Amino acid sequence: MQKIIKPFEKVKSSTQLTIQFAWLFAIVIFWVACSFGQTHLFPTPKQVFAGLSELYKEGLVVHIGSSLILCGQAVFLSVIISLAICYLSPLPVLKPVANTISKFRYLPLTGIAFYMSILISSARTLQIWVLVVFMSTFFITSILAMINEIPDEEFDHARTLGCTRWQILWEVVIKGRFDYVIEMIRQNLAIVWMMLVTVESILVAAGGLGFLIKNSDKTGNQGRVIAIQIIIILVGLSLDFVLTKIRKLTFRYSKI
Repeated sequence: MQKIIKPFEKVKSSTQLTIQFAWLFAIVIFWVACSFGQTHLFPTPKQVFAGLSELYKEGLVVHIGSSLILCGQAVFLSVIISLAICYLSPLPVLKPVANTISKFRYLPLTGIAFYMSILISSARTLQIWVLVVFMSTFFITSILAMINEIPDEEFDHARTLGCTRWQILWEVVIKGRFDYVIEMIRQNLAIVWMMLVTVESILVAAGGLGFLIKNSDKTGNQGRVIAIQIIIILVGLSLDFVLTKIRKLTFRYSKI
């Protein structure tokens, strides 16, 4: 018992699973207590399950698919653009460009959407590129930090083996750190998924989980709102799990 309250103590997987279930049970108890108390902070579990049933009958799967397609398009474009910028950042002529783009992460989403709406007329395209720009600023920041943290010994070792500068870029930076890239994609995917609710309100006709939660909030159906939030979290965790498994299967000896 004392082990679970000691810093850096290693516990058995069964103990860790018990702790997780205990916290989950505590959350459920807290939810029920807040649902039936005088404060009534959350809708009751019955209302949430009823909202989930209604959502399913109204085409929940289609809306999840729409959100996943939007997210996939944005992530794909962001990864391609960001990696091209970062991998070319060792060139002195392009390094200021990468560093400047990373500073745009301090620009709020409203500011990004405003400038993008001036350049893009299609609402669906606007959704995609707002997410692309928003994710790219953080993704580029992460990749630049990763490149800067590569030990000089690795570059010296590549030079000793007779590698040219472009070969060093390929072997040390691109191939040698691709497992880190997948990990950063996983982390930054959460940013895109989190912003779906705001971005999908740009084009209501396209649907999506963001549209559902906005529509449910307008009608005051809090059961549906909580149900959609649970779905958003579960889908996000599923994406996170898949990327983690891909990284571990592809790079079995990765230290991250």
